[in-house]
Formats: sequence, C-alpha cells, structure tokens
Amino acid sequence: MTIPGQNLINRKKAGIMRVHELAKKINVPSKKLIDGLRQLGVDIKSHMSVLSEDTIQMVLTAMNDEKKKISEPVKAKPVKETKISPVTKAIPKVSKKEPLKKTETEEQITEDISEKKEILKETAKKEEIKEKKNVLKISGDYIIVSELANKLNKEPSEVIKKLIDFGVMAAINQRIDMDTAGTIAAEYGFEIESAPLFGEEIIVKEEKEDPAKLKHRAPIVTIMGHVDHGKTKLLDAIRKTNVVDQESGGITQHIGAYHVKSDKGTIVFLDTPGHEAFTAMRARGAKVTDIVILVVAADDGVMPQTKEAIDHAKAANVPIIVAINKIDKKEANPMRVKQQLSDYGLSPEDWGGKTIFVEVSALMKKGISELLDMILLQAEMLELKANPDRPAKGTIIEASMDKKRGVIATVLIQQGTLHVGDPFISGHCFGKVKAMVDDWGKRLKEAGPSTPVQIMGISELPQAGDLFYVVNDEKTARQIGIKRREMDRERGLGEKGHIKLGEVFSKIQQGDMKGLNIVIKADVQGSIEALQGSLEQLSTPKVKLNVIHSGVGAITESDVLLASASNAIIIGFTVRPEPKVNDLAVREGIDIRLYRIIYDIIDDVRKAMVGLLDPKFKEVVSGRAEIREVFRIPKGNIAGVYITDGKVTRSSFVRLLRDNVVVFEGTISSLKRFKEDAKEVSAGYECGLGLENYNDIKQGDILEFYVKETVAQEL
Repeated sequence: MTIPGQNLINRKKAGIMRVHELAKKINVPSKKLIDGLRQLGVDIKSHMSVLSEDTIQMVLTAMNDEKKKISEPVKAKPVKETKISPVTKAIPKVSKKEPLKKTETEEQITEDISEKKEILKETAKKEEIKEKKNVLKISGDYIIVSELANKLNKEPSEVIKKLIDFGVMAAINQRIDMDTAGTIAAEYGFEIESAPLFGEEIIVKEEKEDPAKLKHRAPIVTIMGHVDHGKTKLLDAIRKTNVVDQESGGITQHIGAYHVKSDKGTIVFLDTPGHEAFTAMRARGAKVTDIVILVVAADDGVMPQTKEAIDHAKAANVPIIVAINKIDKKEANPMRVKQQLSDYGLSPEDWGGKTIFVEVSALMKKGISELLDMILLQAEMLELKANPDRPAKGTIIEASMDKKRGVIATVLIQQGTLHVGDPFISGHCFGKVKAMVDDWGKRLKEAGPSTPVQIMGISELPQAGDLFYVVNDEKTARQIGIKRREMDRERGLGEKGHIKLGEVFSKIQQGDMKGLNIVIKADVQGSIEALQGSLEQLSTPKVKLNVIHSGVGAITESDVLLASASNAIIIGFTVRPEPKVNDLAVREGIDIRLYRIIYDIIDDVRKAMVGLLDPKFKEVVSGRAEIREVFRIPKGNIAGVYITDGKVTRSSFVRLLRDNVVVFEGTISSLKRFKEDAKEVSAGYECGLGLENYNDIKQGDILEFYVKETVAQEL
C-alpha cells in the first residue's frame, strides 16, 4: 500500500513536478501553462502530467525571455512616404444612356434558375408540412401510455402490444420514459420533441451573458458510489460533522446539499444515496453537478452501484475523480481497484490515463486535504462562472412537509441571486420566498450561484428535479402555476379514476395474470419517486404491480378507503398511521406495511410476488403513551408518560413518534411506578420510562409499544 504523499516526496527528490504544481509555483493558470507547453512542442495530456527537470528549466527560461522583451522599450520605425497613384484611369467608363444588354442564352439561364428556385421552395414547404405532421411535442421526462396512444391516434391496447413486443410491460395508466415513447412513436412514423412547460417562454429568456458580468462560482460536486463504501462518512470528514448517525441503518435515503469552505476555496457537495432504488435521485444529482467523486472501498472494489454511478457521470459528460476509501484496513488493495476501474475507462494518470485517483481514509481523516486540492484544481480547469446579477434559476433537490413550517424545499441556485421576498415558479408550484436558511440552519437574506438553501413560502410540494425560476411578480407566478396544475389534472384525471374503480384490476385478471396494487406514503417526495420507479420495474408477465396512489405525510383514512376500493396494500416509509386509521384498516381488512429502509420494501414485495415469503417476525402494537413531562437526571432523561391505550411491559419494543414521523426505535431501559420497578403498566396509569441510549425526548411526543411475533407473512 502506497503511503499518502510518498509520490510527491519522490518527485521532489528527482527534481520533477506535475503541471499544476509548476503553475502554482510561477503563479500562472494551469490551462495557460498547458497551452504554452504544447506550443513549445511538449506532449501534455492534462494538468496532472509529470514534467521533467529539463522541461521545467525550459519553461522558466521562456518566462525570463518574455519578461525581458516586455521590459525593453519599443523603438518606432520611420514611416516612408509613398505616393498614391490615381486609379481612376484603370476603371472603364460606363455610359448611363447605354445599359448592358443580356444575350438570349443568359435570359434562358435566368428563367431556368428562377423556375428551379420556385420548385425548391414548394418542395421545402411540403417537407416542412410533413415534418410538422410527424412531430409530437411532449413536456416532461415521462408520458402515460394512454396519453401517448391518444397523441398517436391509436387504441391503448395497440400501443400496449407494441410495448410488449419491445419487452416493456406497462399498463394503460403507467408512465414510460421519453426513450421508450420515442421508439413506439417511430413505429408509427412519428418523432418526439421536448415541449416547454406552459409559461416557460415567459420565464426562460435565452440571452447571451455579458462576459464582463460573469464571476467565478464554487464547483458543485456529487459524491457517488456503492452502499456502505463510506460516502457519507467521507463527507462527514470533510464537513467535520456527523451526518451518518442520522441515517437509518447508516444508509443515506435523501439527497443532502452541503456548503463547505476551506482555505483554498468553497465547494458544494451533493450526497446521493448509493442503493439501486435511488437511481432517479442519483441521476438528478449528476444533472446539476460539475464534478463527480466516485467513492470505492479499497477492500471491496467495484460493485453494481459503482458501475451505475460511472454510467450516470459519463452520460452527463461530467469529469470523475476517484476516491479510494478505507485504505486504513488490512484487506485494502488500491491496486486491484485501479485495475477494475480501468476496465470501465477510468485509467489512473500514473498509468497514462486521464482520471485523478486519490487514496483516502474517511475514518482516519487521511488524504482529505489532497482530495479537496484535486477538486479545486479540476474546477479551475473547467473555468466555472455564473452571473450573480440576474434573477435566480436553480433546481429542486428535495422537498418535505413540516407540521409547523409547512412545505420546505431544498434548492440549489445555479444562476443569479435569490433574495427573501422573490416570487418564483417551480413546475406547477409557486410562491414567494418567506424565509431562507443554509445547510447549517443559518438564516440568509440572499443566496448566489452554487449555493444550496432551504426555502419556505411555496404553495405545495414540488417534484424533486423540477427547475426553479424567479419571476417578475407573484401574480405571474400564480397564473402559470394554476394553469399548469389544471393541465396536469386534466391529463391524469381519467387514468387515476380507472384504477380506483377497478377497471384496470379487471383487465389484469384476464387469463392467469395477477395484479398487486400498492399505495405509497413517505416523508419526502424524493423517496416516493425512487420507490415508485423501483416497484414498477418488478412487474412480470404473470404478476402485475401498480402504484395507484402516492403522497407525502402520515397514512390517513382516505388512503385506507382507496386501498379498500382497489384491493391494494399500503406501504409506509418512515411514516406512521394514527390509531383511528389502524382501527379502520382492521375493519376493512387492509394490510399496512411500515418500513424504515427502502430495500426491505423492494425485497418483501419481490418475495411476495413470487410467493417466497418466509415466516418472519410480525409487529403487534401493545400500547401507546404520551410524554407529559421530561425529568433530567445524571444518567440521562426520563419521560413522565401517561398510557393512553393498551399496556407497556418492561420487555416491549418502543418507537418514538414526533409529528407522526419515527425519530427513534429501540428498547426500554427502565420502567417505574413511583419509585418501584414495574413489569407492566396498563392504560389510564402514569409511569416513568427511560429509552435505551436515547435522550432527545420532548413533551408531546408519542410512544408506541409493540412486541414481535413469529408468523407467516401474507399479502
């Protein structure tokens, strides 16, 4: 294993250095130095290329010669007087009375040319008409099958048959991506073009930026890689915080945007989840990023999500910097990682390639400074600039609902400056920025390019990945938002109604085909989108899976009624139903499944679809309690609770709910009535209760107690 910094020491001993090191020494931009070296005939591949001692000496000599030329005074050369000879004699005189006559041959040629021009114009017009007839304009990244059939003037069943021929299993109400839609449209002689959303022509004004107004901005860096390869831990080491403890099972399940300041510059990091279910979220990260940090564990090597991350970065044409993490482990083998990545076109510069490799240890905080240097060096080569003196434009990274503050959206500003009070539009959502905070929770009055902020004042939950624009006034934003919402409602009215009434379900029952309908509720919009896309991909010719409804927030009575009407199951991701909702679900016979880790959902649904569910533990809620007082003692916090329903036992498992969102799940450390230990406390009584290794309890929090029983799962 190579020692970090050893290569640099060896190069200094040999009297050689890299291009960027020499550029820093002589105070010249790396790009300018590369151009100069190429003019001198030196073969340079990138800013990481190694320069020999002779080449360095040649550069220094050339610079000294250039300085001498600049310092020498320039002598003006005497200008010789030259006589200007008249040219009027050389120009033949043309009489005004005798115009030039055309011969018969010239007249015929002129007539033929004019006739051909008219024929070409008519042909061009006909071709334009044909092209206009054969072009379908579609807004957005997806289209519903029934809507595509309507645009093609074909029956939905015919389009579905075409999709099956191409190996795509999609129902009438399911959405397909633009590539698939383009393939089907081509079969009927149509082409698909991306149409702007309503009002976009008002919002987006494509104007050439004045180069004088452009200023350097911070690079936006996306951290990608496989599950458990240390992406979030690496970001912790950079931010000097502890983000990873806040994630369920140590797995990142939302996009986080972080602003990191160092002595050499500012960098914005996007931390994307590594699990395959979050492909859509990772793809969004690659669209807004300037540089990708591909984290690969030195002891694990290239894994499936590593390959996926490489594909996304290459598709977005984004430069990749490889961070080989966990080099402190005994099993670490960075050389094997380099060999594996070279098969995917990522060759280290030491091997003659163009990819920067940095060996780091997030746990021991080794190589972090070198990684930041490489990021800023790559950003310098990209020459990232933006105009801060214009209305703000950005991208929605994430959105969630807060009970006290309402809708909160994380926005990454890409151009212009966002101010408190600015009216904006994003998709069919609109509003006015009431408050704005950065990733550290600090309130801001304005935010410039490459700044991630959380904003409040938006009308409803926007879709993650939607573009965010500042408009002239709130009235314009409202008009565009309302019109877009009406168009979306009209587009999806029929499709959603079909599945609620069971029309799609009856079609699924034809032959031996079976259908599984699902209602999804989650805490944030990004999780819903990723989960919905992953579950829809599980559909097979024998078992059809439909997500009939999805939404943000707690599971409600209307969700249960919808599931009852369409014979569906309900999946809750980090949200909980209220007690009256549970009672309604029992009466209606609706199965509610609650999860905190997304790939558990996918695994369970996949097993259920093929009938391979093994007997496992089932949670049985035994009681609920409300925290009415918090007592602080040297050993930690004790909750003074009132048992509102059922009972609590010393061996019960417990989860802490705050605004119907799970914030803790574990065991009970102590249970007492007055000063005596208690084995069990029933409803209507008060008791003191401690949570194992958890002290962040507040008045008004709800405790839910449950036991685990081994039963065979049924769907």
